[in-house]
Amino acid sequence: MALRAIEDSGFFCVDNLPPQFMKEIVKVAADRKDVSNVGIGIDIRERGFLQGMDAAIKGLRNGHKINVIFLEAAKDVIIRRFKESRRPHPLHGESIEDSIEAETLALKSMREHADRIIDTTALTPHQLRELITALLGHPGSGFQVLVTSFGFKFGVPQNADLVFDARFLPNPFFKEELKNLSGLDEPVKKFVTGEPLTMDFVHKLEDMLKFLIPHYKAEGKSSLTIAIGCTGGRHRSPVIAEIMAQKLTGIDTPVIVAHRDL
Repeated sequence: MALRAIEDSGFFCVDNLPPQFMKEIVKVAADRKDVSNVGIGIDIRERGFLQGMDAAIKGLRNGHKINVIFLEAAKDVIIRRFKESRRPHPLHGESIEDSIEAETLALKSMREHADRIIDTTALTPHQLRELITALLGHPGSGFQVLVTSFGFKFGVPQNADLVFDARFLPNPFFKEELKNLSGLDEPVKKFVTGEPLTMDFVHKLEDMLKFLIPHYKAEGKSSLTIAIGCTGGRHRSPVIAEIMAQKLTGIDTPVIVAHRDL
């Protein structure tokens, strides 16, 4: 999905390419007038060639502008995705858990080369596509904001830059009629936003983020992940995340909202 989004952004893309051939592909593309950008997809399927990755990336950085984007997700999410797709893991370990552990270890050096790490745990395929397109579709800045809700009982998102705690707000979970709904449902939204404390929090958060974001951009960051948490990530934090994403859409920066634990 990421490579498809890169291709749709005007890149000539090659998937499943051994690192040793990267330089040749770039050289061929450079000789063509109709190709200005190249996207190359590499993953664990190239395990026999990955040891040449370090040298290949260093070689390309000498004379070319390159961006290494590394995609990762929480182990339980990767396991669920493999089960849903019914496809075997390329490493064919004794179990899918063993294969994922081996994959993480094998790709460690590639991760260290990354200019950007995207945690896809909370992202739908559409949101990942949107994020990649936003990254490549705004030359000169390439800066985006990801606002994600989460539940503290499931852990704080690994790549969060800023974390805010909404657990001080009244909890819809304890209202029988709201318990089984989510923060995307209108009755829960009305309950959470009907509290004066909520809107005070929203206004102060909006003011701070609109102050901070231009400074993050000026420092050369390529993205900012804002994580808003409540106990289970189902009620309060999705409401606040949705509101903040709307509030931030007017800052001339792509804003994506995701809900990790819904």
